[in-house]
Amino acid sequence: MARIICIDYGGKRTGIAVTDPLKIIATALTTIPSKELISFLQSYFKAEPVELILIGEPLNLDDSATHATPLVEAAIKQLAKAFPAIPIQKVDERYTSKMAVQAMVEMGMKKKDRRVRGNIDQIAATIMLQAYMEASQ
Repeated sequence: MARIICIDYGGKRTGIAVTDPLKIIATALTTIPSKELISFLQSYFKAEPVELILIGEPLNLDDSATHATPLVEAAIKQLAKAFPAIPIQKVDERYTSKMAVQAMVEMGMKKKDRRVRGNIDQIAATIMLQAYMEASQ
């Protein structure tokens, strides 16, 4: 069975989360430099079937675009060109970074590890993916 992958795209780093093959659990996969996203996904898709790409859409509280929205829109175009057979869907990423930090505190993660931005990006992608799966049930 194919997985769903979720991307928390940023100007420097991109957090990636993925479902298990049965689409029950969302798990943090990795954080990579954003410029390596397409090559990373090409390798990943050779090893694992993926049926859907989710990408966090940065919006303000009033649904207007943020400074990061154009970056995400450009990434979506690159993804669509590189993987035309895989649908891409935007998901709301508001508050996911704050939720990720809170989750790290609740897990008992040391302050030093909570400062690693890559950890936040992975967990934010996981939160978006889990929310999508819960809303799809």
